[in-house]
This record gives sequence, C-alpha cells and structure tokens, in this order.
Amino acid sequence: MKNIYDVIIIGLGPAGVSSALYTHRAGADTLVIGQDISALMKSDKIDNYYGVQKGTTGEELFNMGISQLKQSNIDTLFAQVTGIEWDSNFHVKTSSDSFVAKSVILATGTSRKTPAIKGLKDFEGRGVSYCAVCDGFFYRGKVVAVLGEGEYAAEEASYLKNLAEKVYVLSNGKSFEKQIDGVEYINNRIDEIKGDNTVSQVVFQDGETIDVSGVFVAVGVAGATDFARKLGVAVDGNAIAVDEHCATNIPGLYAAGDNTKGMYQVAKAVYQGAVAGGESAKYVRKLKERK
Repeated sequence: MKNIYDVIIIGLGPAGVSSALYTHRAGADTLVIGQDISALMKSDKIDNYYGVQKGTTGEELFNMGISQLKQSNIDTLFAQVTGIEWDSNFHVKTSSDSFVAKSVILATGTSRKTPAIKGLKDFEGRGVSYCAVCDGFFYRGKVVAVLGEGEYAAEEASYLKNLAEKVYVLSNGKSFEKQIDGVEYINNRIDEIKGDNTVSQVVFQDGETIDVSGVFVAVGVAGATDFARKLGVAVDGNAIAVDEHCATNIPGLYAAGDNTKGMYQVAKAVYQGAVAGGESAKYVRKLKERK
C-alpha cells in the first residue's frame, strides 16, 4: 500500500463505502481507512432500505459494503485515524502510518458521547476542551489533563506535552491501550471536575485530587467533528456544516453521513456519500488540470 492518494475516505460505513465507489469509478486513486465500529453494526434488522431482504442485519449490510470495496480493488485499511493536518494537501495519520491526499471525505458517523462526569459539561470553554491543537496554545506552561485511554488520547497528550508544564492522562477506571513517555498516567475513576470560573481540580472517587488548569477530552476514537475542529471546519453543534455538494469550508474536504445534519438513516448516508465522492473526484481532477 502506497502513502500518496488522490482521495482518502475516513469511515467504512455506508457513507464511506458509497463515497469510495464514486471516487473510484471517476478515476480518483482512493484509500478508505476505518474500523468496524459503524453504528450500522448495532442495527438488529434493516428493512427500510432499497434492495435489502427482510431480516437483514446491520452487520450483514456492513460486510456487504466491505465486500464491494474488495471486489472493486479499492485500497482499504482497517486502522484508527488519530489526526488530520492540512496545508496544500491533507496529511492523515493513523496509529501506525501516515498518508497524503489532495482531498479527504469524513464519513465516520456521529461523535462519541461525552463521559457522564460531574462538571465536565459545565466547564466547556472554561477549561474543558475537545481539541488540543485548537486550544493547547492557551495552556503553555500550565498543568493539564487528557481524559481518555487509547490512541486518540495518546495523540493529544503527545501534542500537549510540548506546551504544558505537566500532562496527566486520565482513563477514568479503564485500562490504557497506549502510553507515551513524558506524561503521568492515572486510572482512578473520576468523581468531579471542579473550579470557580475555570477548571482548577480533578477529584477522584477515592478522594485523591490533582490540580489542573485544563482538561482535554479524548475518549475512545476521534470522531468527525473532532477532526473538523482541529482543521478549522465550521460545525453546527455535533454536526459538520456542509453545502449541497457535501463540501465544508476547507477546500477539498467533504463530509457525508451521520456526521452532518439530517436523518440518521442508511439512505441519507449513501446519498451523501455519492455526492461527496463525485464532488471530491471533480475537485481532484480540476487540481490536476491546472498543472
């Protein structure tokens, strides 16, 4: 598998597969990256989508999509995307490799739920952040914590340790999937995030405390809106803002499926995937024509 593509699609669900089929048929060199954690996998039975047999499960439909990618010889990588950067190209980083593309389609579904920790929602924008790249600058020389246990949390901690005086990673009772040098790991369950006007302390259920100026939420895997915020993409709540072409405000960046406004339905995801795929391929073609 090479490292440079015309289009990289992030997400293996209906929106991602639909996008890939359209970019591929349009002649764009395509890579699809994702994990088998699509919301589709949680659907017991699907009988309101064109062509499916009564009693088809979400897992069966998901696997049909993966088979389509293989049959079309579209490069597919089962991996977790941990970061995206943009200059004149998009740089997509996974837990084990990095790739470059002229265009990216975000098709990762809805963002994960915020952990039910007292004080977390109350201090959003006042010490609780969801983007180290966006807000890390404001915590230079301060003590901060990253809430999470996996690759995504490690990525955020790696960025912050070059800015902050000290970085804690808090798993809230879970096992750490990855640890990096230069940060302190605590797996105690969290009782509350406290402060006056801004965050000042994390209180654990065993009574222990740590003093911090900020808490960065990086639980589970990065979702589409996490990537969007880091890139400066306009968002509307937990949804990525797109136009009728599924384009964001970043040239070459598109979004499709549950991470945009509207119904959480396979039909909508497939439609937007087709639109985003066609527009992404058109964008790449225009770039090549200018050279």
